[in-house]
Amino acid sequence: MHIEPGVVDGAKIILSYATGAAAIGLAGKLAKDAIRQDGGLSGLVIRTIFTSALVFCFFEIFPHHAVGVSEVHLILGSTLFLIFGAGPAMLGLAIGLLAQGLLFAPFDLPQYGMNVTTLIVPLYAMSLLAKRIIPAATAYKDVTYAQAFALSTSYQGGIVVWVGFWALYGHGFGAENLANVATFGAAYMTVIILEPLVDLGVLAGAKALHRFSGTGLFHKRLFQPAI
Repeated sequence: MHIEPGVVDGAKIILSYATGAAAIGLAGKLAKDAIRQDGGLSGLVIRTIFTSALVFCFFEIFPHHAVGVSEVHLILGSTLFLIFGAGPAMLGLAIGLLAQGLLFAPFDLPQYGMNVTTLIVPLYAMSLLAKRIIPAATAYKDVTYAQAFALSTSYQGGIVVWVGFWALYGHGFGAENLANVATFGAAYMTVIILEPLVDLGVLAGAKALHRFSGTGLFHKRLFQPAI
């Protein structure tokens, strides 16, 4: 979902600085919640290191292709959320994206505000959805395919909406731009087919790691219900 250089430029890019700052503020808020509720500061740091490294791999190592106005990546946002929690997942997305830009793609750094907004805001919305569709008595390791599919759909759909917003904000509603947005959206939504299966596979493996419950390595809700 890297926004291509030139999609938004000039004075218009200032908006991305504001939305990017707001997105990182959301990440900070949920990180504070994680410190208070889920393993303290050490747990947050450990999980953020894991998520940052994984996000870096998602962007730099996993296959990705330029389609329309952006790139199609397998980001696995719902997987990060279920295993590590919302705060560490958001921080990992921000840090991993920044590291990838600094080390391998400096041409993406001017778009960092757009890209970090596009990654974090849908994950925050997905965390709210999770509270509604996953009963408090259910540990995340026991989520169903339907629940995983709903989370993945909301996250990937949110990414497509934000990419579309940036493209239309930058280049307007011309026929070519609309076609590029539609092409990207159609390609990106294919990720939804794969991500819930990855979620369930990872969660199945996580059941064997129950002895690490309470160590701060994983989100407390992964093994324990909320009530």
